[in-house]
Amino acid sequence: MTSFSIGQPVRVGLVGTGFAAKLRAETIQGEPRAQLVGVAGHTPERTQEFGHIHQTQAFSVWQELVENSSLDLVMISGVNRDHGTIARAALQTGKHVIVEYPLSLQLQEAEELIALAKSKNLLLHVEHIERLGGVHQALLVSLPQVGTPLYARYATVTPQRPAPRKWTYQPELFGFPLAGALSRLHRLTHAFGEVATVSCQNRYWQLQDSDLQNSYYAGCLCAAQLRFRSGLIADVLYGKGEVAWQPERKLEVQGDRGSLVFDGDGGVLINAEGSQSIAVGERRGLFAKDTTAVLDHLLENTPLYVTAEASLYTLRVADAAQRSAETNQTIEL
Repeated sequence: MTSFSIGQPVRVGLVGTGFAAKLRAETIQGEPRAQLVGVAGHTPERTQEFGHIHQTQAFSVWQELVENSSLDLVMISGVNRDHGTIARAALQTGKHVIVEYPLSLQLQEAEELIALAKSKNLLLHVEHIERLGGVHQALLVSLPQVGTPLYARYATVTPQRPAPRKWTYQPELFGFPLAGALSRLHRLTHAFGEVATVSCQNRYWQLQDSDLQNSYYAGCLCAAQLRFRSGLIADVLYGKGEVAWQPERKLEVQGDRGSLVFDGDGGVLINAEGSQSIAVGERRGLFAKDTTAVLDHLLENTPLYVTAEASLYTLRVADAAQRSAETNQTIEL
């Protein structure tokens, strides 16, 4: 992996101007080991504004940013559809890469990118901040107390009325729901291991405005059932938009000696002795933790909390879910 001179900051280029990009930029600005060299966004106006706020150069297109020879690291925080294309271009020009999940919407492309990074001895880090969050950390600590896990349910439902005209409501840009929102599956594969079979149903509701029907949807519901090689069965529900009425962010695990329930930011353990609250850490600052972990890895060779291969495995599960929804068949992995 590329070495850095003592005292030399890691020079960073940022693709994206949304929420994740804002948090990345703020972290870099407060990090003496790194320097934000430039940003490229979806629209010139937004990119110029972002560059002004964060005191960095605004590039008209991401290609110009990625090809800049002064960069060491490219952070990709744009629309899901473009992740793979930008990551490939950055790796080919010798840059390390951080990319928000998913690495790509195409499984084969993701496999190729990991192989490319290895061949060039470059870092390819796929962000999975859900693993750093309080709920997931509390889940991992508490799991032994329920004995053998038998069943899990993870539901994230977000009512939005009217549905926003954002890229996250465009299948072409966001991807299949459980690929675009890969963390819903990755939390489970990290906790419970390999998946044996996947069965999935997915439905979109189109907007009433005919001018927008082909680009945005009004809502979606995606429900998958995973059978893990351990025997555990897990149900995953992801929904958003105008078809959802009650918000839900709930993770449940049933074991042979107890149950765990994480509802929002609170947790409880239920067993033969009754129920007791579980301490759950906060959700703030996770993008900063992820960025710091990457800099620690690049500069001090400390291990990262997640590997690109682990993210790739979850993408295989998401790909199986998509094929199941398209064929109405259970898919074996």
